[in-house]
Amino acid sequence: MSVRTLIIEDEAPAYRRLHGLLGLHHPQLEVVEVLDTIAGAVAWFAANPAPALIFSDIQLSDGSSFEIYRQVHPTCPIIFTTAYDAYMLEAFRTNGIDYLLKPIEEEDLARSVAKFHALTKAAPAAPDIDRLLTAIDARTPRHRDRFLIKLGSRLLPVATRDIAWFISQDGTTELITREGRRHLLDQPLDEIEAQLDPAHFFRLNRQCIACIECIAVVHQHFNGKLKVELRPATPMEVMVSREKARAFKDWLDGGR
Repeated sequence: MSVRTLIIEDEAPAYRRLHGLLGLHHPQLEVVEVLDTIAGAVAWFAANPAPALIFSDIQLSDGSSFEIYRQVHPTCPIIFTTAYDAYMLEAFRTNGIDYLLKPIEEEDLARSVAKFHALTKAAPAAPDIDRLLTAIDARTPRHRDRFLIKLGSRLLPVATRDIAWFISQDGTTELITREGRRHLLDQPLDEIEAQLDPAHFFRLNRQCIACIECIAVVHQHFNGKLKVELRPATPMEVMVSREKARAFKDWLDGGR
């Protein structure tokens, strides 16, 4: 008997991987639709019968998928997917809802599907979505959306979306805006990195954190390293080590 399954995911590589694993190992889970926005999902629920299972990304292009479930309150289990393990703690497990960390592995998917089957046999009642959302909101990291810069006696807020990259050298930390303006910060890169959305910023090396939209060109280099050209240009050569090269390429490819 097929199980009507909905996927909410805005990253094509992540969708293809999940859909492929389901088709190969769990063909009873019939994917009826793939949705990639909050608005599209809300409209779909209004026009279609509820699915039996939902695989849901958390960060969509138009916001958090939690907003969907605040509006439509689905009556089926939800297995959340995320690229960041800090998002999902034990709240899902204690509420009968699991999570998958991207890139999704076959064994983790099998565990989640088995949990779904066990839950639907033992307790087909709807999960407590409101309780889940409260727990997740309390534990979800809030990414910094601005930095306050000192300019003499003035204070200037700089939106994170306007920042091209951060650099640390000679004991100082700077942020560089997309327009090429440079501003000193009194925070180390390690602290800044923890405050940024990892979907948009990547720690290239010990000296530099860059925004995805400001990576101009990536060159293959010696010994498996990568050379990165940024916009605006950096004052020094920016290299990604061989050890970080795979993670960096996966990040550029949408968390594949």
